[in-house]
Amino acid sequence: MKHLLSPLDFTVQETEELLDLAHDIRISPDNYSHHCDGKKIATLFYEPSTRTRLSFEAAMMNMGGTCLGFSEAASSSATKGETVADTIRVVSSYADICAIRHPKEGAPRVAADHSTIPIVNAGDGGHQHPTQTLADIMTIRELRGSLNNFTIGICGDLKFGRTVHSLIHALIRYENVRFVLISPRELRVPEYVREDLLVDNGVDFREVEKLEDVIDMLDILYMTRVQKERFFSEDEYIRMKDYYILNKDKLEYAKPDMYVLHPLPRNNEIASDVDNDPRAKYFEQVNNAVYVRQSVILTLLRSAGTL
Repeated sequence: MKHLLSPLDFTVQETEELLDLAHDIRISPDNYSHHCDGKKIATLFYEPSTRTRLSFEAAMMNMGGTCLGFSEAASSSATKGETVADTIRVVSSYADICAIRHPKEGAPRVAADHSTIPIVNAGDGGHQHPTQTLADIMTIRELRGSLNNFTIGICGDLKFGRTVHSLIHALIRYENVRFVLISPRELRVPEYVREDLLVDNGVDFREVEKLEDVIDMLDILYMTRVQKERFFSEDEYIRMKDYYILNKDKLEYAKPDMYVLHPLPRNNEIASDVDNDPRAKYFEQVNNAVYVRQSVILTLLRSAGTL
């Protein structure tokens, strides 16, 4: 039985197969409308979520399955002191697969260690968010036809952004992917990402502070929000939250075939006048997330022998 806790839990070949399946679901959704008849997904969300929780539930319902779970810690037995380990032991009796989001890094690993059903990490603190990464790389592959040979600029909160850390983990395994890391000094990628992932693997990367200085060289621009919930100081958050704003004027300097992605939700970092630009693909990303999560559910249920 497999779990999905990190993008690296699937090999490159397995990832390609998963993305191929997601693509087939996208173009032929009716072929999969009954693949999960009688199956249940538990969505255990100890942190707020809109897209991730609803897309997991939509993914299962699109395939004939049903959903149960909770949308915040306050509505769970965590308020009574129940541990993640005990919760998942109980939920394993109710559902066939579980997606868990938790503010503590490593909580999905604890769940997997005590679970008899597949576990999907739906975000753990500032650590990993593998299904968002799969949606990101599916979108890049659908747009460009390949996950090799391009330059990606990742802009905004690179310190706390779990989507950023997961995306870097995933993309360093492909050929000739160059990274431009755009952030204020205070929100640069953590040292372990810089040293253990980029430097130690000989990855081509540079760190800059101004988006305007590099936007013309990018094939993909991955914007992120400054995450208020990760800051210890309200003043620090206010000082950083509008550090980068992508608008129509800045896009004038970008390549005609550069694509803009964002894991959402956004605040002010992408102006609404960008939405109608044909290079804006963040809502396409949202659609791809459902197909990817359908593919993940099918793949993990098959690995568990329950499908």
